[in-house]
Amino acid sequence: MNDSIMLSLLVFAGVLFSLGFVGFLTRRSLILMFLSLEMMLAGVSINLITFAKHHGNFQGQVMSIMVLSIAACEAAIALALVVSLYRRKATLDVKEWDELSETIVPDEPELLTKISHTEMHFPTLTPSGLDPMQSPIPADYKAEIGAVNVSSDKKSETVTHA
Repeated sequence: MNDSIMLSLLVFAGVLFSLGFVGFLTRRSLILMFLSLEMMLAGVSINLITFAKHHGNFQGQVMSIMVLSIAACEAAIALALVVSLYRRKATLDVKEWDELSETIVPDEPELLTKISHTEMHFPTLTPSGLDPMQSPIPADYKAEIGAVNVSSDKKSETVTHA
């Protein structure tokens, strides 16, 4: 393959991918977003075919066929999703579907400062081999796990390191 042809195909694929990327980020209609996504996939496919032709093998062409078949499945699922969403709100504007997004979860250290130590309760699990329906840990139970000795009575549980 001539280098100028390869360069022009790679530039075309890059422009196609870039236009699809910008279209995906700037459009608010679901249909236009999916069309922009298809443009991006077409740019990737052209890129794969160009490099496969340049190297003289068929791997890029086979991969391009795989990408196009997956894109067809994605388009069918996207169309079903668009129809379902349109039936609910009679609009395809992405901003109308903000209630589907997750709420902002505060960082964990902030949560720990709001909870006092008296409110924090950690559950205790029944040791392996004991029936959980009986008392959690029998008074005469002593187990040695590695370097940790576990012993308890019916009132409290203590863990001591050996």
